[in-house]
Amino acid sequence: MQNRPNIVLIMTDEMRGDCMGIAGHPDVKTPYIDHLAAHGVYYPNAYSSCPTCVPARAILHTGLSQRHTGRVGYQDRVNWNYGCTMAGELSKAGYYTQCVGKMHVHPLRHYAGFHNVELHDGYLHEYRFADVPSSENQLIADDYFHWLRGQLGVNADVTDTGLDCNGWIARPWPYEEKYHPTNWVAQQSIDFLRRRDPRQPFFLMASFVRPHAPYDAPAHYFDMYKNKDLRPPVRGDWDDAELLRKNGRVFNNITGPIDPDLIREQMIGYYACITHVDHQIGRILMALIEHKLMDNTIILFTSDHGEMLSDHCLDRKSVPYQGSIHIPMIVSGPEALLGRRWGETDDTLVELRDVMPTTLDIAGAPIPATLDGQSILHGHDRQWLHGEHVYGEKSHQFIVTKTDKYVWFSQTGEEQYFDLVKDPNETHNAIRDAQYIPRIAQLRQYLIDTLAGCEEGYSDGEQLIVGCTPRDCLSNATLPNC
Repeated sequence: MQNRPNIVLIMTDEMRGDCMGIAGHPDVKTPYIDHLAAHGVYYPNAYSSCPTCVPARAILHTGLSQRHTGRVGYQDRVNWNYGCTMAGELSKAGYYTQCVGKMHVHPLRHYAGFHNVELHDGYLHEYRFADVPSSENQLIADDYFHWLRGQLGVNADVTDTGLDCNGWIARPWPYEEKYHPTNWVAQQSIDFLRRRDPRQPFFLMASFVRPHAPYDAPAHYFDMYKNKDLRPPVRGDWDDAELLRKNGRVFNNITGPIDPDLIREQMIGYYACITHVDHQIGRILMALIEHKLMDNTIILFTSDHGEMLSDHCLDRKSVPYQGSIHIPMIVSGPEALLGRRWGETDDTLVELRDVMPTTLDIAGAPIPATLDGQSILHGHDRQWLHGEHVYGEKSHQFIVTKTDKYVWFSQTGEEQYFDLVKDPNETHNAIRDAQYIPRIAQLRQYLIDTLAGCEEGYSDGEQLIVGCTPRDCLSNATLPNC
C-alpha cells in the first residue's frame, strides 16, 4: 500500500484574492474554502505575474516565470511543448495524475504530462470558429460539452443563457443544477476517487472554470446576494472615467458596465459563482472523507488570476492592479504532513510558479534546478516579484512587494506607484509624492535590471526604453524549457 501523500490541486478561474471569508471580504461566503485555510496555511501575498488564463497556466504547469515560459500576453493556438511539467514530474515520481476541468492549452487535448484529462475549458471562441478542425472543435473535443449534449440534446450549450464568456451580463443557469459545468467538475473528480488504484498515490487537479464569466450560477446562489448591500467598486484619483463612458455599453469590454444596476448585477453573478464553486468543493472534501483519504492528502487551492469587477472603472483581468493580479493561495492538510500548524497565515510573497515545486516537495520528488518557483511549505525569501502583460497601448510591467507596487507602461512611459500598506485599494497614484522618490527609484531599478537584454528591448541595463514593440509570445514560447 502507498504511504506517500496524495495531492489535490483545486483551482478556480478569475477569482480575486480578496473574495473569501478568510480574506475578510464583507460579502462573499466561502465556508469550505475557509475550512481549508482553518486546516492549513493561508498566503495573503499571492500573485499572478501574467494575469490571463493561458500565460498564467503556463507558469503554473512549468514552475517557470513568464519570461521563461515565453508567454507574456494572451494568445491562443500556440503549441505547448514544455519539456518539464508539474504533472509530468509527479508521474515520473510514481503518482497517477488526473486533471478534471480547465487546461486551456494547445492542442486542445494536449495532456501536459497528465496520465488522463477529462476536459472542460469553458466557452472558448477560438475553438468554435467555422474553420477549426473537428478534432479541435470544443463541441467535440471538450468532454463536458460532449456529455451535456448527450444529456440534454445536440443543441444544448452553456450559451443557452445568452451570456458571453467574457461579458459582464449575469443571469441564473436555466437547467437543473446537476448539468452545470461546476457540478460536472466536482462529480468527475469524485468519480476519480472511486476508480483510482488505492495502491498508488495520486495527483488530482480539479480545475473549475467559474467564477470566470459567464456569470450563470444556479438561481439559489443569486438569491443569496441579490438583497444584500454589497461593497461598492473601488475608485481612485487615477481612474479613466472617459474610457468607461466610451465603452460602458459594450457587453464584453475592459471597463465593465457604466449602468450602476448592471455593475451590481455583475457583482451578484460573480459572487454567486464563487459560492457555487465553494459548495462543490465541499462535495469533493466530503468524498475525500468518505474514502478515508484526508489523513494522507494535502490540498492546494488557488486561481489563475483575478477580476477587476468595476474597480477603478475596469473589468476582467490583464491589468497590474490588485483585483487582477492578487489571487487566493491556501495549502491544507494534516499538520504532520504540512510541517505547519493549522490556521497559520504566512506573509511570504508567493506566485503560481511556486505551485509545481510545492507539489514536488509534498511528493518527496526531485525539484528541477531549472524552475523559477520555490516550495512554499518551508517559506522562502522572495522580496519582490516581476510581472507583466501585453495589452496594446496599456502593455505594462510591474514590480510588486509585500508593501508596495511600481507600474511602468511600456508604450507611453507612464508610471504608477502604490503604497499597499497605507492604500491597499490603490486609490492614490503616489508616483509624484516626494516621500516615495527613493523607493520608486529602487523598484524602477529592479525592473531595469530584470528586463536588461530582453528581446523586446525594454531595457538597456541603464534605463527603461519606451515604445518597443510588445510580443505576446517570446522566441522561447514554443520550445522545451527543461
